[in-house]
Amino acid sequence: MKFDIPATQNPIDRQIVVGQPRDRVDGSLKVSGTARYAYEQYDAVPNQAYGYVLGAAIAKGRVASIDLKAAKAAAGVLAVVTAKEAGKLGKGRRNTAKLLGGPEIDHYHQAVALVVAETFEQARAAASLIRVEYAPGKGSFDLEAAKGRAVKPPDEGSNPTDTSVGDFSGAFASAPVTLDQTYTTPDQSHAMMEPHASLAAWEGDKLTIWTSNQMVDWGVTDLAQTLGIPKSNVRLVSPFIGGGFGGKLFLRADVLLAALGARAAKRPVKVALQRPLMINNATHRPATIQRIRIGATKDGKITAIGHESWSGDLPDGGPEVAVQQTRLLYAGANRMTAMRLAVLDLPEGNAMRAPGEAPGMMALEIAMDEMAEKLGMDPIAFRALNDTQVDPEKPNRPFSLRRLDECFKVGADRFGWSRRSPQPAQSRDGRWLVGIGVAAAFRNNLVMKSAARVRLDANGIVTVETDMTDIGTGSYTVIAQTAAEMLGVGLDKVVARLGDSTFPVSAGSGGQWGGNSSTAGVYAACVKLREAVAQKLGINSTEAVFAGGEVRAGNRSVPLALAAETGPLVGEDVLEYGDLNKTHQQSTFGAHFVEVGVDIATAETRIRRMLAVCSAGRILNPKTARSQVIGAMTMGAGAALMEELAVDTRRGFFVNHDLASYEVPVHADIPHQEVIFLDETDPMSSPMKAKGVGELGICGVGAAVANAIYNATGIRVRDYPITLDKLLERLPDAA
Repeated sequence: MKFDIPATQNPIDRQIVVGQPRDRVDGSLKVSGTARYAYEQYDAVPNQAYGYVLGAAIAKGRVASIDLKAAKAAAGVLAVVTAKEAGKLGKGRRNTAKLLGGPEIDHYHQAVALVVAETFEQARAAASLIRVEYAPGKGSFDLEAAKGRAVKPPDEGSNPTDTSVGDFSGAFASAPVTLDQTYTTPDQSHAMMEPHASLAAWEGDKLTIWTSNQMVDWGVTDLAQTLGIPKSNVRLVSPFIGGGFGGKLFLRADVLLAALGARAAKRPVKVALQRPLMINNATHRPATIQRIRIGATKDGKITAIGHESWSGDLPDGGPEVAVQQTRLLYAGANRMTAMRLAVLDLPEGNAMRAPGEAPGMMALEIAMDEMAEKLGMDPIAFRALNDTQVDPEKPNRPFSLRRLDECFKVGADRFGWSRRSPQPAQSRDGRWLVGIGVAAAFRNNLVMKSAARVRLDANGIVTVETDMTDIGTGSYTVIAQTAAEMLGVGLDKVVARLGDSTFPVSAGSGGQWGGNSSTAGVYAACVKLREAVAQKLGINSTEAVFAGGEVRAGNRSVPLALAAETGPLVGEDVLEYGDLNKTHQQSTFGAHFVEVGVDIATAETRIRRMLAVCSAGRILNPKTARSQVIGAMTMGAGAALMEELAVDTRRGFFVNHDLASYEVPVHADIPHQEVIFLDETDPMSSPMKAKGVGELGICGVGAAVANAIYNATGIRVRDYPITLDKLLERLPDAA
């Protein structure tokens, strides 16, 4: 099915099942512990062995020698795999560094060996017996120090490195009111609960991998390329994922080493990355240095806006695209954005929790508040004055749907914005300085083609198959809801089967594109099945109404199951997108409101209230969507107040590489959270008229927290996270 004209009325609009706050269909499996994650596939294949990964103890250099003798002789050891034993390996297109290092080392904790043994404990003990001698090299590990050597990275498709409209320099220089500030965000880790884990089994030259991976087809493609085998010889299965956040978009060392270990041991092998390797071996969000300049007239109209960002990555890596939202969020005739990339020999930087907009909004939305203060304007009024209904860089390209101003209005009314003191450090609640902050929420709506297969059997059961994954986002549920709505049956009559590369290729879970695109693929497959059912029953498909487990046309009503009494009927299709996302800018919008208290004596910061108002097209399931947004708000709070990977700039590794020292929010850190979804549809987005919503919930939260802290204390912090040491010496007098 080609989606190249705006969606008109279709069965989804009935919203009998879609659009309703349904419980997760996989919820009982998860709360009962019967949902099998990658490392828990105990009965998938017999005779499973255990692998343990040894990571490099240097960040750059070479393996001078490696002694495996003691490890191979240890109790229970079945095989030891290093780069030498593995032989020639390729590298997946989506991997920056090799997944198995040696003799060259690309980054700290790069895998250099895998020990396979009968038990996990035996594998771990044997790995400690491997003796590696290194020849360390000189590396670059400090973004601030490397900033001067940063270069313009190559453009990637429709996302250019630099953009320029009008005369930014001239307009900024002549603006009556200007802002020129620099903001920094630190390296951050995904810290998902489930580690990167895989179970590999060979049957002849065919490989099956049970793993935790967000993008099944990407994983198959890159694993086949790395091993040098046909893609058709690889099956990847990923039915449940215990958190991904972008860290499981790409092939990681556990997948490759499980496959190599299973080949060497000649039996199935399971591998889970230890927590330190999850942080130093897998991907992370890279640090940024961001300079923002804004020029405006005295009445608040932006005349010049510029955003430059510096980040670092391994050779052949890419930048953190922190300037993306500045290209689209606010009006202004003269504009400039630029990204620069420095080579850093730290673990690979890549997608994490709304890459680009999340760290970019942490800077831009503080800058907007600072500019509003310079102008003597209310921060919401300043944003509203510079709202736009067209792409500011391409004014002939309108937004498909943009209700940012309404998000602010609804949120301000609900949160009590009018009670906020415009003067900072004016509100007290006992020992607490109290402040309220706001920030825009913004995330682009990405669309990707997606396929599905839908089967109807003689019992009236509808089975959906697609390689789409569920990373805790509710994919099982919204996909089942889509099929139920399209075929006119209850959720109890739908079975969703996901995360298997033998199923049709979906959009996968990432970039906020998964839910809308994957359900659109199911929609397309259901249209095919509806046509097959109507033909089987002798009903004109254009007149057929699927409802209540029946197919109706005129005065005729036939049970749906009757169409499959002589054998199952199958519909399969792929939803492909035309140029609507090119002729119209598709984005999601929102407003974040935060109230904080800052202890007048200790500078301890506590979030007291949070509100997100979201404009994201049709909400397919308000209950699962709310869970998405409050989870994202929690991550935004963590990014603002505590999350930071401490870099050892001498030896090139992240020091706090465990959950004891890498701090993330816990229940006591997060108060009541409220989420409001504007009632809307976007026909330009897909037949579902929906958009992604999960990552919108994090974009802007950090700045809303920072702005609330400023309102509470009068202290402006531009370097995240906002820890108490950055506030303590500048607190107002406690009297």
